[in-house]
Amino acid sequence: MPRPDRHDEVELNFLDRGTLTYLIGGERVTVQPRRVTAFWAAVPHQIVAFDRVNFYYVVTVPFGWVLRWGLPEHLMTALTQGQLVADTNATRALIDRQLFEQWHEDMERDADGHREMVVLELRARLLRLAQSVQSEQNASAASAETPAGRPQTTLEKAEEMACFVARNYTSRIQVKDIAGCVDLHPDYAATLFRKTFGTTLNALITRHRIAHAQRQLVTSDERIVNIAQNSGFDSLSRFNRAFKQLAGMTPRDYRKTLGEPPAGRVAAK
Repeated sequence: MPRPDRHDEVELNFLDRGTLTYLIGGERVTVQPRRVTAFWAAVPHQIVAFDRVNFYYVVTVPFGWVLRWGLPEHLMTALTQGQLVADTNATRALIDRQLFEQWHEDMERDADGHREMVVLELRARLLRLAQSVQSEQNASAASAETPAGRPQTTLEKAEEMACFVARNYTSRIQVKDIAGCVDLHPDYAATLFRKTFGTTLNALITRHRIAHAQRQLVTSDERIVNIAQNSGFDSLSRFNRAFKQLAGMTPRDYRKTLGEPPAGRVAAK
């Protein structure tokens, strides 16, 4: 894809052979063949390289659904921090290929009964993914250090800024703090980031914070004002405004709808 993409879904990939390289969450990560991978697609991502890939499957699931599924903490943390999570178990390749083929076939039928089966199987597959990567949840997101004596490229600086945001979004960080991590003037850092990822630093910070809040609304009975503070917002009014803009409803309404059947659809492409 020529430009970074963003959509508020969890994306699952499966390759038949070769490798596929993404620039995602500020890091270049390579998808290995015959292993299920997942990432939160609201984080700017872009395919930057193919190598001997015949075909690959993509399935996207609305982020709101995934929040409701009660997936393990370590998996949700990895996804919302912008990590690409890869299955470490290579023995499931044949089963996974059959699953992706079946999901695509079922979604083409576009029938409610088939969609329900796909949703149940997707949740089960993500639970297995969480189990597989529990002891290695940070391995795929490890950043390669710049060799001593070699200056960072502008792309590497943009990547490091995105990583800084993913690690620190619950703190009251500003553009000048992010620029400082790569020794750039704040104005230049903001422009560089926008040109690289197609979004602003402030927008990325807000997206991370709202995802953090959505998760807390789903998994706890914490007061909304406390959730706003824990997510990095310095005022309830700013939190409510940002939440409604990104989630399409207020935090209170979002919490009330959690017991209702999710709206939306699984997409296969």
